Amino acid sequence: MKDITRVQCLLSTEVEALLNQQIKKEAQSASAYLAMASWCDSNGFDYSSEYFFKQSEEERQHQLKIFKYVLDMGGSAISPEVTNIQTEFNSFREVFEEALDAEISVTQSLKNIAANCYKEQDYVTIEFLNWFFKEQREEEYKARRALELFDVIGEAGTGRWEIDKHVNDIKYDSEG
Repeated sequence: MKDITRVQCLLSTEVEALLNQQIKKEAQSASAYLAMASWCDSNGFDYSSEYFFKQSEEERQHQLKIFKYVLDMGGSAISPEVTNIQTEFNSFREVFEEALDAEISVTQSLKNIAANCYKEQDYVTIEFLNWFFKEQREEEYKARRALELFDVIGEAGTGRWEIDKHVNDIKYDSEG
């Protein structure tokens, strides 16, 4: 029965495994962003907390989008276990540095999946991944811009309060 199922699956075993790893990475990101939201809230950074709650929800949606794709292609999507989420940060800036590092890691992971898809001529999955690449361009941009606030505004005096106030104003316009 297993062989018949594999024939009906439009994903190679390797691409399916990589997509399941990406599901886990997206789940980890969603949980990490929740931890960042909690830390920001506990430390009085209300706008940043709101920002990270939104980021967490986006990551969860990404996880579900990939999960559904694997199922739609006849594969077996795996609900991941999420562990080792960082909950404490040394500074307000460190939270945003971790967020940028996480987004860069997600982009690299997606590139790895795409490279495997090109090797296997899995153009359907490549088309599916293109949406994620556009999304990652936006996510990395926003994370970099948030970090730039620390350099432009500075943290002295009311700086952290100003940074917190402006985090939700960061927008990405791919057309302009």
